[in-house]
Amino acid sequence: MLVKWIRCTVVDRRGFERGQRKWAGLLGEPGFRGQGGGWSRGRPDVAHVFAFWETRAFYDSFMARSHDRLASAQSGTYRNLQAKLFDHRFDVKTGFEPRFTDADVVRVAHCRVHEHRVEHFSLMQAKVWNPAMAGSPGMVRGLFGEAPGNEFLVLSMWQSAAEHGKYRVERVERLSLRAQTEADIAALAGDVVELEPSWTV
Repeated sequence: MLVKWIRCTVVDRRGFERGQRKWAGLLGEPGFRGQGGGWSRGRPDVAHVFAFWETRAFYDSFMARSHDRLASAQSGTYRNLQAKLFDHRFDVKTGFEPRFTDADVVRVAHCRVHEHRVEHFSLMQAKVWNPAMAGSPGMVRGLFGEAPGNEFLVLSMWQSAAEHGKYRVERVERLSLRAQTEADIAALAGDVVELEPSWTV
């Protein structure tokens, strides 16, 4: 599965939200699996959107045909758009599905990993972080994705910001030490996204 993560700064909130609903036109696109998103909890003018496709070929075909028509509804409502593609490597918890109806927040972590530490980083994600997240109350599902250039995406869906906050306070520091995260990661950017139900396709 291919994961697309889009982040942008919104300058016309009402126009952007109106345009966001037009993405319902994705339904019926060959290979489209689901899309959802919302607003950053830390920076209220930043929007995040997550889209899921069966394969890169289906995604490329959509980009060549229908994308610009759907995107035109949001023209002029945002700036600084960044889009990244990741290949799904494994699930956090089990049976990831691109559904957004049973979660309130998404935690996104974007990691650039030192080249010689990629194998260790992936192993620690599977052996240390995954079980800890999967065992946390309120964690619904998640995935671990990879992009060229030693870049990784960790996406986790939570029932509420409060549940995610409890997990962070109790566990993250201890787990980081155990997984030697600081030695693996060259750069880390993350956000907590408050999901907007009307953006779900």
